Amino acid sequence: MRRAAFGLPATAVLLIACATPALAEPPAPPSTATARSELAALTVGTPHSMNGYARDKFDIWSTQPDGCTTRQDVLARDGKDVQDKPDHCQPASGSWYSAYDDTTVTEVAQATIDHMVPLAEAWRSGADTWTADQRKAFGNDLKDPQLLIASESSNSSKSDSGPADWKPTNHAIWCTYAKDYTHVKSVWKLTTTDKEKSALSAMLDTCND
Repeated sequence: MRRAAFGLPATAVLLIACATPALAEPPAPPSTATARSELAALTVGTPHSMNGYARDKFDIWSTQPDGCTTRQDVLARDGKDVQDKPDHCQPASGSWYSAYDDTTVTEVAQATIDHMVPLAEAWRSGADTWTADQRKAFGNDLKDPQLLIASESSNSSKSDSGPADWKPTNHAIWCTYAKDYTHVKSVWKLTTTDKEKSALSAMLDTCND
């Protein structure tokens, strides 16, 4: 076992913090004031063409310095009672909380990893001009609130949509979802649209801090 991690249902936070010992803590969302400032500073632009887009161009689930893949590290970081296969990074058992739909999955295969800002959305908002290394860093970003556990159904429902066209069915995490989504776009200097900006602003209105 790599470690015993304890996930907490995220009603106030979208990414679940784990108790020690752990490889890392999930990035915390910014404050509401910071998120509003970041949202106001996002550049509104026309979505770029999807010509040339492919998920493979983001080299997702690449190997991290610990020798495990990005996916395996997120499963270990955000799971509860995670047991790894002997001498292997891949979890054999555990449970994972999906904040999008307020559900818990107990089968590893059903604990999918979602990109907060979908890869296709990143492509049409600026990633099409990035280098291969930049896209790889984005697709495997553990420093920012970009990777999170999601049930298969919620991940499939979200697909490549941003908040202008999709929102979590769990309204309790709309605030954190908007904070995290805005922060990722801000950090990576991705553009937005008026429709997306309006949707994010409305979800930030549900915040209490």
